[in-house]
Amino acid sequence: MPDKIKEIIRDIPDFPKKGILFKDITTLLSNGPEFKRAVELIAGRYRDKGIDRVVAVESRGFILGAPVACALGAGFVPVRKKGKLPHPDKLSYSYELEYGSDTLEMHRDALIKGHKVLVVDDLLATGGTVGAVVSMTGPRK
Repeated sequence: MPDKIKEIIRDIPDFPKKGILFKDITTLLSNGPEFKRAVELIAGRYRDKGIDRVVAVESRGFILGAPVACALGAGFVPVRKKGKLPHPDKLSYSYELEYGSDTLEMHRDALIKGHKVLVVDDLLATGGTVGAVVSMTGPRK
């Protein structure tokens, strides 16, 4: 990530609990030109890869994932916390976070076999969230 974008993202120590260094992207989001550049940098890496769907986790992942999907001309698939999606036919995956555990869900019909999927989130800590999403977005029937 370019230095200017790194500089804009604010570090919040000991949030949400002691020992965690939280990366606050609200400072990036409020800077229109740099937010646009961040989206363009992400989308640019995948522009010629034939991405069909961008999958992102609530809620901060949505903020980056949706504009990346638009920039790529791809569909957007929201992955939400348990009980938040309306359709009853969902895939679920439980996993460990660096400060607890969680369960994510995605509509089962959001992806089909052969879709090229890009997973977008706002940061990578332990990899648990991305691992959960990758488990749900694996090969389709």
